[in-house]
Order: sequence, then structure tokens, then C-alpha cells
Amino acid sequence: MAHKKESKRDSAVIEERKAREQASLLEQLKKIPIVSIACEKAGIGRATYYRWKKEDEDFAKIANEALAEGTQLVSDMAESQLLGAIREGNLGAVMYWLKHRNPHYNNKLEVTTRLKNTDEELTPEQETAISEALRLASFTGEESVSAAPSSDYEKIS
Repeated sequence: MAHKKESKRDSAVIEERKAREQASLLEQLKKIPIVSIACEKAGIGRATYYRWKKEDEDFAKIANEALAEGTQLVSDMAESQLLGAIREGNLGAVMYWLKHRNPHYNNKLEVTTRLKNTDEELTPEQETAISEALRLASFTGEESVSAAPSSDYEKIS
């Protein structure tokens, strides 16, 4: 009988320790959204973290939320640093911001061609020309190339 009492007490101690370790890990993930670093700071192994996620759906959900919160925190800090660099006149930062936030500065692919038969499908020569343009632009070529153009000039951007 004493053995069962001791076993229940040991289980309770283990569960209590596990809850503390999980809480510590979740706090670390909110600050540092890199699993290996958060585990190291919380004093648990990565394998333990992944086992907990696999065995406990609630923990997995909370851990994913903590990772998302941490990722947002780092993104906010990065944007703050980027804005500071822009204020200091860092041209690379300015170009990065414009390229990623303003559609006028995005990389573009523009193909212009003069088509004579606007109501028919593309000729094999036209399909070849478009396929070559897409290949040169580093597209895979898996996209469909045949289409019925709607005007004398067809523009793809």
C-alpha cells in the first residue's frame, strides 16, 4: 500500500516539474522563436519538446502560438531596425523597403508582342517565342502558354 502512495506522489512531482519546464519553454519561445535555442535556455532537450508536441495536442497548440508570437516580436524588431536604417539614409535599406512594399519597385517580367490573328490560338512560333521568354526569365515552363489574345498587343507583367 505504501508503494502505491509513493508512486502517486512521484507522479505528481514529475507532472509538476513537467508543467514548470513547459511553461519555461513557452516563455522562451515567445522571446526567441528558435526551438533549439529556446530549449537550451529552458534546460530541456529538443527531442523532449517534439515528444511533448506529439503526445499533447494542447501543448502543441500553445507551443505553435508561442512560436508565432515570438516570430512576430522578431519581425517587429527587424522592421524597427529597417526603419532606423532608412532614417539614417542607408540606400540598401531604402531599396529593400521599396522593393518589398511598393509594387512600382518590384521585379517585373514584361513580354510584348504584335499578334495579327487576335481571334485564334497562338501559332507554334508564337508559343515557342513565349516559352523562350519564360525560360529566360527563369520560369519552369510548366505554365500554360496557349491563349487567345484580346487585343493587337498582348502584355504580361
